[in-house]
Amino acid sequence: MGTAESTRRKPKSTNKSVSPKESNSCSTMADQKDNIDDFKVQTAKHPNMSSVSLRSHSEHSKDRMSKRLSTESNGTSDGGMGSSTPVEITALEESFRRFAIHGDTRATGKEMHGKNWSKLCKDCGVIDGKNITLTDVDIVFSKVKKKSCRNITFEEFKVALGELARKKYQEKTGEDAEAEVFKLIEGKAPVIAGVTRAVASPTVSRLTDTTKFTGSHKERFDKTGRGKGKAGRVDIVDTSGYVSGYKHRGTYEKKVNKPTEGRPM
Repeated sequence: MGTAESTRRKPKSTNKSVSPKESNSCSTMADQKDNIDDFKVQTAKHPNMSSVSLRSHSEHSKDRMSKRLSTESNGTSDGGMGSSTPVEITALEESFRRFAIHGDTRATGKEMHGKNWSKLCKDCGVIDGKNITLTDVDIVFSKVKKKSCRNITFEEFKVALGELARKKYQEKTGEDAEAEVFKLIEGKAPVIAGVTRAVASPTVSRLTDTTKFTGSHKERFDKTGRGKGKAGRVDIVDTSGYVSGYKHRGTYEKKVNKPTEGRPM
């Protein structure tokens, strides 16, 4: 009985011993067959499908990449709420970013520190010296910011403006007062002061006045105050043969080389 069972089981073992190459080829052929069957079904459902050019895998990947980059730039995620529509930046938020990055090259524009907050309130006319002062601005900034932070976000920025608006426009309601303050800030940018001019100092003017120079320094400039260059720094030797200070230089050569035309012989 044992020998009969072993002889019956041998064909099974021979069927299982299939090389991996043959199994892979069989699987690929089966996949190709399934793809052909799917294509036939699709062409049967859509007769005009053959006229449409099929897009390659690389083109599909490029589309997915561009879509992901666009959603990331808009601040949304794939499949999130509002992922198909771009995020619009309001004029108030744009002004917030302009003042947030003012004077700081490493700033991202998402947070604003106290110095730029005070500058924004001063440049945009929020500080009037009566209802709103610089002290009020600093107090509101410390009130809305977090205890462990030195900066405020855009949401905290709007809360701070609401605090100042109710104090600046006491005769108006809260929403109307906030709208008035928002109008003061929307579309504004930091005011850059002009270049500091040099103040004329009597000490500086005396040191730079060439008419008052003495000694060797006086020889380096002419009467108009313009430098003489090398002639004012180096003693140039006169090799003409004339005595220094002689005023009739060159007159002898003119007499000797005078033309003799018109003279009687």
